[in-house]
Amino acid sequence: MTNKDMNNKISIRFFDDKEVRAVWDDENNKWWFSVLDIVAVLTNQDDYAKTRNYWKYLKAKLKKENSQLVSNTTQLKLVASDGKKYLSDMFDYEGIIALGKTFPWTKANRFIEWFTYSDESIDGKSKIKAYALFESSFIDSIEVGTIKGLQQIHAYLFGGLYDFAGKIRQKNISKNGFQFAMTQYLDNTLKEIERMRESTFEEIVNKYIEMNVAHPFMEGNGRSARIWLDLILKKHLAKCVDWSKISKNDYMNAMIESPTNSIKITNLLKNALTDEIYSREMFMKSVDYSYYYEED
Repeated sequence: MTNKDMNNKISIRFFDDKEVRAVWDDENNKWWFSVLDIVAVLTNQDDYAKTRNYWKYLKAKLKKENSQLVSNTTQLKLVASDGKKYLSDMFDYEGIIALGKTFPWTKANRFIEWFTYSDESIDGKSKIKAYALFESSFIDSIEVGTIKGLQQIHAYLFGGLYDFAGKIRQKNISKNGFQFAMTQYLDNTLKEIERMRESTFEEIVNKYIEMNVAHPFMEGNGRSARIWLDLILKKHLAKCVDWSKISKNDYMNAMIESPTNSIKITNLLKNALTDEIYSREMFMKSVDYSYYYEED
């Protein structure tokens, strides 16, 4: 298989706040995962040179032992920190499991448990649906900036996973001591949010903040609302957010502060705006980060 066989669908998963990049192989219908990313995770190493040298040593050791693992390695191009693409060793699903087993540490066992479980969890299945949204004609039928549009997104992401998919909650909810909109006022609150102006960037961000305060669903609010926000930005400003430019901690802290002070989230979003609104890779990468924000 060569790089021209790849469709450039990129996935970024996170383990202990470290990236694990993957590339989708249409021809063989499977993901290929970055070996160096896995080695960095399992050795808890942030230094690229040390990670590369460790993999070089381990690969030579496995080759000397006539391990089938090395022969199953393929090379694909991944974007490096300098923005350029370089060939990098990649393993498929089975290869990553086998690689993890060569590390005799508790962390390796925990990594394997996470790696084998993630795609089968509700979030994992919902994330796959989010990827599919870009390819679906359904995305063009979503009402932009309305409550119905947000319900359409939520129903698409969580349909078949939650029985309340797309349904406005009937119970009061809170998080970390913050009480979201009370159910007796929720319908009126949502109607008021829907009527909010969205002609400027600041107006759109304010509308997004108010929707977060309302939190209309029992679960899945953030993931749905971030897609909802991007569709509004796309319609009115021909922009979307490159969520990979916003760290999890910065985003979470800014959103916590946003009901009383919107400056931080406004600046974070403004600095992450991009005009790559039709880029498949941008959409996929943004989905990865959006779901990462929700991980405990």
